[in-house]
Amino acid sequence: MRAIGQVVLFLLGLLAQCGPALGRPRLIVHQIYNAGARSLIIVMLSGLFVGMVLGLQGFDLLQRFGSEDALGIAAALGLIKELGPVITALLFAGRAGTSLTSEIGLMRATDQLTAMQIMAVDPLRHVVAPRFLGGVIAMPLLTCVFDVVGLFGAQLVGVQLMAVDRGAFWSQMQASVELNDVTEGIVKSCVFGLACSLIAVHSGYTAEPTAEGVGLATTRTVVVSSVLTLLLDYMLTAAFL
Repeated sequence: MRAIGQVVLFLLGLLAQCGPALGRPRLIVHQIYNAGARSLIIVMLSGLFVGMVLGLQGFDLLQRFGSEDALGIAAALGLIKELGPVITALLFAGRAGTSLTSEIGLMRATDQLTAMQIMAVDPLRHVVAPRFLGGVIAMPLLTCVFDVVGLFGAQLVGVQLMAVDRGAFWSQMQASVELNDVTEGIVKSCVFGLACSLIAVHSGYTAEPTAEGVGLATTRTVVVSSVLTLLLDYMLTAAFL
Protein backbone atom coordinates (compact mmCIF):
# COMPACT_ATOMS: atom_id res chain seq x y z
CA MET A 1 0.00 0.00 0.00
CA ARG A 2 2.88 2.34 0.76
CA ALA A 3 4.41 1.69 -2.66
CA ILE A 4 1.08 2.30 -4.43
CA GLY A 5 0.66 5.55 -2.54
CA GLN A 6 4.16 6.67 -3.50
CA VAL A 7 3.48 5.92 -7.17
CA VAL A 8 0.15 7.80 -7.10
CA LEU A 9 1.73 10.87 -5.49
CA PHE A 10 4.59 10.70 -7.96
CA LEU A 11 2.11 10.52 -10.84
CA LEU A 12 0.19 13.55 -9.59
CA GLY A 13 3.38 15.57 -9.33
CA LEU A 14 4.48 14.36 -12.74
CA LEU A 15 1.18 15.28 -14.40
CA ALA A 16 1.47 18.77 -12.94
CA GLN A 17 4.80 19.17 -14.74
CA CYS A 18 3.71 17.70 -18.07
CA GLY A 19 2.09 20.99 -19.15
CA PRO A 20 5.28 23.05 -18.76
CA ALA A 21 7.29 20.20 -20.30
CA LEU A 22 5.18 20.46 -23.47
CA GLY A 23 6.73 23.89 -23.95
CA ARG A 24 9.96 22.10 -24.91
CA PRO A 25 8.83 20.14 -27.98
CA ARG A 26 12.36 19.47 -29.23
CA LEU A 27 13.22 17.55 -26.07
CA ILE A 28 9.98 15.57 -26.22
CA VAL A 29 10.58 14.66 -29.88
CA HIS A 30 14.06 13.48 -28.90
CA GLN A 31 12.57 11.23 -26.21
CA ILE A 32 9.98 9.88 -28.65
CA TYR A 33 12.90 9.00 -30.92
CA ASN A 34 14.72 7.26 -28.06
CA ALA A 35 11.68 5.32 -26.86
CA GLY A 36 9.98 4.72 -30.21
CA ALA A 37 12.26 4.90 -33.22
CA ARG A 38 15.03 2.93 -31.54
CA SER A 39 12.53 0.18 -30.72
CA LEU A 40 11.22 -0.14 -34.28
CA ILE A 41 13.50 -2.99 -35.35
CA ILE A 42 12.57 -5.34 -32.51
CA VAL A 43 8.88 -4.38 -32.76
CA MET A 44 8.76 -4.97 -36.52
CA LEU A 45 10.60 -8.29 -36.32
CA SER A 46 8.39 -9.48 -33.48
CA GLY A 47 5.25 -8.34 -35.30
CA LEU A 48 6.28 -10.18 -38.46
CA PHE A 49 6.95 -13.47 -36.68
CA VAL A 50 3.86 -13.20 -34.48
CA GLY A 51 1.73 -12.57 -37.56
CA MET A 52 3.26 -15.54 -39.36
CA VAL A 53 2.67 -17.85 -36.38
CA LEU A 54 -0.88 -16.52 -36.08
CA GLY A 55 -1.40 -17.29 -39.77
CA LEU A 56 -0.18 -20.86 -39.33
CA GLN A 57 -2.16 -21.58 -36.17
CA GLY A 58 -5.27 -19.82 -37.44
CA PHE A 59 -5.22 -21.72 -40.73
CA ASP A 60 -4.79 -25.05 -38.91
CA LEU A 61 -7.73 -24.27 -36.63
CA LEU A 62 -10.07 -22.87 -39.28
CA GLN A 63 -9.28 -25.68 -41.72
CA ARG A 64 -10.93 -28.14 -39.34
CA PHE A 65 -14.22 -26.26 -39.78
CA GLY A 66 -13.81 -25.52 -43.48
CA SER A 67 -13.50 -21.77 -42.85
CA GLU A 68 -10.02 -21.02 -44.17
CA ASP A 69 -11.23 -17.82 -45.83
CA ALA A 70 -11.93 -16.35 -42.38
CA LEU A 71 -8.20 -16.31 -41.61
CA GLY A 72 -8.06 -12.56 -42.23
CA ILE A 73 -10.74 -11.93 -39.60
CA ALA A 74 -8.98 -14.05 -36.99
CA ALA A 75 -5.59 -12.47 -37.67
CA ALA A 76 -6.90 -8.90 -37.64
CA LEU A 77 -8.96 -9.25 -34.46
CA GLY A 78 -6.21 -11.14 -32.65
CA LEU A 79 -3.58 -8.57 -33.51
CA ILE A 80 -5.59 -5.37 -33.15
CA LYS A 81 -7.41 -6.23 -29.92
CA GLU A 82 -4.91 -8.35 -28.00
CA LEU A 83 -1.54 -9.38 -29.36
CA GLY A 84 -0.53 -6.01 -30.77
CA PRO A 85 -0.96 -3.88 -27.63
CA VAL A 86 0.18 -6.55 -25.17
CA ILE A 87 3.32 -7.76 -26.93
CA THR A 88 4.32 -4.22 -27.87
CA ALA A 89 3.99 -3.20 -24.21
CA LEU A 90 6.14 -6.14 -23.10
CA LEU A 91 8.78 -5.29 -25.70
CA PHE A 92 8.60 -1.63 -24.72
CA ALA A 93 9.14 -2.49 -21.06
CA GLY A 94 12.12 -4.68 -21.90
CA ARG A 95 13.81 -2.24 -24.24
CA ALA A 96 12.73 1.37 -23.71
CA GLY A 97 11.56 1.01 -20.10
CA THR A 98 14.88 -0.35 -18.89
CA SER A 99 16.68 2.40 -20.80
CA LEU A 100 14.62 5.11 -19.09
CA THR A 101 15.12 3.56 -15.66
CA SER A 102 18.87 3.12 -15.98
CA GLU A 103 19.33 6.61 -17.43
CA ILE A 104 17.44 8.36 -14.63
CA GLY A 105 18.90 5.99 -12.03
CA LEU A 106 22.45 6.81 -13.09
CA MET A 107 21.62 10.50 -12.86
CA ARG A 108 20.46 9.82 -9.31
CA ALA A 109 23.58 7.78 -8.49
CA THR A 110 25.93 10.47 -9.82
CA ASP A 111 24.07 13.26 -7.94
CA GLN A 112 22.99 15.03 -11.11
CA LEU A 113 19.39 15.24 -9.90
CA THR A 114 20.56 16.59 -6.55
CA ALA A 115 22.66 19.22 -8.29
CA MET A 116 19.61 20.32 -10.31
CA GLN A 117 17.58 20.68 -7.11
CA ILE A 118 20.35 22.78 -5.54
CA MET A 119 20.21 25.10 -8.55
CA ALA A 120 16.41 25.41 -8.12
CA VAL A 121 15.76 23.34 -11.27
CA ASP A 122 12.91 20.85 -10.93
CA PRO A 123 14.09 17.39 -12.11
CA LEU A 124 10.49 16.30 -12.67
CA ARG A 125 9.96 19.05 -15.22
CA HIS A 126 13.29 18.93 -17.04
CA VAL A 127 14.26 15.25 -16.78
CA VAL A 128 11.32 12.99 -15.91
CA ALA A 129 8.33 14.62 -17.63
CA PRO A 130 9.82 14.67 -21.19
CA ARG A 131 10.81 11.03 -20.91
CA PHE A 132 7.40 10.11 -19.55
CA LEU A 133 5.60 11.94 -22.36
CA GLY A 134 7.92 10.41 -24.96
CA GLY A 135 7.05 6.90 -23.78
CA VAL A 136 3.32 7.60 -23.62
CA ILE A 137 3.28 9.00 -27.17
CA ALA A 138 5.56 6.32 -28.62
CA MET A 139 3.56 3.32 -27.39
CA PRO A 140 0.44 3.74 -29.62
CA LEU A 141 2.67 4.44 -32.62
CA LEU A 142 4.69 1.27 -32.00
CA THR A 143 1.46 -0.71 -31.58
CA CYS A 144 0.20 0.49 -34.97
CA VAL A 145 3.48 -0.57 -36.60
CA PHE A 146 3.27 -3.97 -34.88
CA ASP A 147 -0.30 -4.49 -36.13
CA VAL A 148 0.50 -3.55 -39.72
CA VAL A 149 3.59 -5.76 -39.91
CA GLY A 150 1.74 -8.58 -38.15
CA LEU A 151 -1.08 -8.46 -40.70
CA PHE A 152 1.49 -8.58 -43.46
CA GLY A 153 3.05 -11.68 -41.85
CA ALA A 154 -0.34 -13.38 -41.52
CA GLN A 155 -1.14 -12.55 -45.15
CA LEU A 156 2.28 -13.82 -46.23
CA VAL A 157 1.68 -17.23 -44.66
CA GLY A 158 -2.04 -17.54 -45.30
CA VAL A 159 -2.13 -16.35 -48.92
CA GLN A 160 1.33 -17.24 -50.21
CA LEU A 161 1.96 -20.52 -48.39
CA MET A 162 -1.48 -21.89 -47.50
CA ALA A 163 -3.21 -20.77 -50.71
CA VAL A 164 -5.99 -18.81 -49.01
CA ASP A 165 -7.82 -16.60 -51.50
CA ARG A 166 -6.32 -13.12 -51.36
CA GLY A 167 -9.62 -11.36 -52.05
CA ALA A 168 -11.46 -13.31 -49.38
CA PHE A 169 -8.66 -12.68 -46.88
CA TRP A 170 -8.83 -8.89 -47.18
CA SER A 171 -12.54 -8.44 -47.95
CA GLN A 172 -13.75 -10.46 -44.96
CA MET A 173 -11.28 -8.62 -42.76
CA GLN A 174 -12.57 -5.23 -43.92
CA ALA A 175 -16.18 -6.32 -43.52
CA SER A 176 -15.79 -7.77 -40.02
CA VAL A 177 -13.34 -5.47 -38.21
CA GLU A 178 -15.34 -2.61 -36.72
CA LEU A 179 -14.37 0.74 -35.29
CA ASN A 180 -14.91 -0.54 -31.75
CA ASP A 181 -12.25 -3.20 -32.29
CA VAL A 182 -9.71 -0.61 -33.41
CA THR A 183 -10.70 1.69 -30.54
CA GLU A 184 -10.13 -1.10 -28.04
CA GLY A 185 -6.61 -1.67 -29.32
CA ILE A 186 -5.78 2.05 -29.27
CA VAL A 187 -7.12 2.52 -25.74
CA LYS A 188 -5.15 -0.48 -24.52
CA SER A 189 -1.93 0.79 -26.09
CA CYS A 190 -2.39 4.24 -24.52
CA VAL A 191 -3.06 2.75 -21.07
CA PHE A 192 -0.11 0.38 -21.36
CA GLY A 193 2.11 3.25 -22.48
CA LEU A 194 1.05 5.31 -19.48
CA ALA A 195 1.63 2.43 -17.05
CA CYS A 196 4.97 1.26 -18.46
CA SER A 197 6.38 4.78 -18.77
CA LEU A 198 5.26 5.66 -15.23
CA ILE A 199 6.84 2.53 -13.74
CA ALA A 200 10.07 3.14 -15.68
CA VAL A 201 10.60 6.77 -14.65
CA HIS A 202 9.44 6.16 -11.07
CA SER A 203 11.82 3.23 -10.61
CA GLY A 204 14.72 5.27 -11.94
CA TYR A 205 13.84 8.38 -9.94
CA THR A 206 13.54 6.47 -6.64
CA ALA A 207 16.46 4.08 -7.24
CA GLU A 208 19.13 3.72 -4.59
CA PRO A 209 22.20 5.82 -5.60
CA THR A 210 24.42 2.78 -6.06
CA ALA A 211 25.27 0.43 -8.91
CA GLU A 212 23.30 -2.34 -7.23
CA GLY A 213 20.34 -0.01 -6.68
CA VAL A 214 20.21 0.96 -10.36
CA GLY A 215 20.34 -2.71 -11.36
CA LEU A 216 17.51 -3.62 -9.00
CA ALA A 217 15.44 -0.70 -10.27
CA THR A 218 15.93 -1.83 -13.86
CA THR A 219 14.87 -5.37 -13.00
CA ARG A 220 11.87 -4.07 -11.07
CA THR A 221 10.79 -2.06 -14.11
CA VAL A 222 10.59 -5.13 -16.34
CA VAL A 223 8.84 -7.31 -13.76
CA VAL A 224 6.27 -4.77 -12.57
CA SER A 225 5.54 -3.44 -16.08
CA SER A 226 4.99 -6.94 -17.48
CA VAL A 227 2.67 -8.05 -14.68
CA LEU A 228 0.79 -4.74 -14.70
CA THR A 229 0.34 -4.95 -18.48
CA LEU A 230 -1.30 -8.37 -18.24
CA LEU A 231 -3.49 -7.27 -15.33
CA LEU A 232 -4.64 -4.13 -17.13
CA ASP A 233 -5.25 -6.16 -20.29
CA TYR A 234 -7.69 -8.39 -18.45
CA MET A 235 -9.45 -5.44 -16.84
CA LEU A 236 -9.77 -3.51 -20.11
CA THR A 237 -10.93 -6.57 -22.05
CA ALA A 238 -13.60 -7.23 -19.44
CA ALA A 239 -14.67 -3.58 -19.57
CA PHE A 240 -14.99 -3.56 -23.38
CA LEU A 241 -16.90 -6.85 -23.41
